[in-house]
Amino acid sequence: MAENKEEDVNLGANKYRETQPLGTAAQTENKDYIEPPPAPLFEPGELSSWSFYRAGIAEFMATFLFLYITILTVMGLKRSDSLCSSVGIQGVAWAFGGMIFALVYCTAGISGGHINPAVTFGLFLARKLSLTRAVFYMVMQCLGAICGAGVVKGFMKGPYQRLGGGANVVNPGYTKGDGLGAEIIGTFVLVYTVFSATDAKRNARDSHVPILAPLPIGFAVFLVHLATIPITGTGINPARSLGAAIIFNKKQAWDDHWIFWVGPFIGAALAAVYHQIIIRAIPFKS
Repeated sequence: MAENKEEDVNLGANKYRETQPLGTAAQTENKDYIEPPPAPLFEPGELSSWSFYRAGIAEFMATFLFLYITILTVMGLKRSDSLCSSVGIQGVAWAFGGMIFALVYCTAGISGGHINPAVTFGLFLARKLSLTRAVFYMVMQCLGAICGAGVVKGFMKGPYQRLGGGANVVNPGYTKGDGLGAEIIGTFVLVYTVFSATDAKRNARDSHVPILAPLPIGFAVFLVHLATIPITGTGINPARSLGAAIIFNKKQAWDDHWIFWVGPFIGAALAAVYHQIIIRAIPFKS
């Protein structure tokens, strides 16, 4: 009876098959890969599991910390007299990429370390997690982002409003189409990297892959930021864009806000389709 009352610590957040850890894909002793069944659309049993709510809390806290560090870095850049006297665009890109690397590493075994509704959406389309869990994750990610941006504003209310609050907008010289395209391609790069770095099929062949998974994901975020900060400030994460827009709450933050939801979701969908149909179609064993 005691065993029935204790949650299996070896399964943890992966008690239900639909979870998709971003750095801890399961290994087998003989390294042979067996295709897992797709996650069910609804998994009512999740709602009575502590691991389900623990995973949501982990997503909330990770997104909170992500917004707190990255928005503070953006504010520090904009307060400086020149880019040379601050971390510069490269420093902002490193802040985003480095935080994703650290947070995926910390939360992969709990929630999968999504920290991004677009990532969650892509994994849901690939049937790696249930709709129940996907919606719960997205809600917790958005709440965490709002709280993270709110804490930054509490620290520097005047400069926060004056310097744009880290909100994503399409910068002058670019059209809305340019911004949408940048968000689609940037999110495709990120979600494609997530799929490739966490593919259990690769893990069956290369045992080092899950250990290194957070590194290419964080590096992809860094590179996308380098490329698209001049265009949109780089969203590729609807929760990040929503949190900053709600706390900043100025017209310019909302005018183009749809781009930072539509673009990432399209990019995530394209990455999921590409990975599942093209990449996963390559034979694993003769």
